[in-house]
Amino acid sequence: MAQYLVQVAYTQEAWASLMHSPQDRSQAVGTAIANLGGKMENFWLAFGDFDVVGIIDMPDNVGAASFAMALAAGGACKSVKTTPLLNLQQGVEAMKNAATCGYKPVSKG
Repeated sequence: MAQYLVQVAYTQEAWASLMHSPQDRSQAVGTAIANLGGKMENFWLAFGDFDVVGIIDMPDNVGAASFAMALAAGGACKSVKTTPLLNLQQGVEAMKNAATCGYKPVSKG
């Protein structure tokens, strides 16, 4: 399975609801991920541009996109960012492929 970094920023209304009724949203999120054939590795609350960050395993990009679309359509998130992740072995393989693919950069004129 492929891994993805998911970053979410809640709306003001979502934060107000969570403050009024504090809850762990991991079960609802985990169920949605599982229904798409994936697995939730872990999620954390965070400071900064995103309120929640997590790592998920999904069968493919379609599953990851489906999850991101479901989050965005739900209305509680003002921003959802999904980033595909490569493990270090995959990264080294990509470096080797890049070095031998034959790409020629634009020459300086």
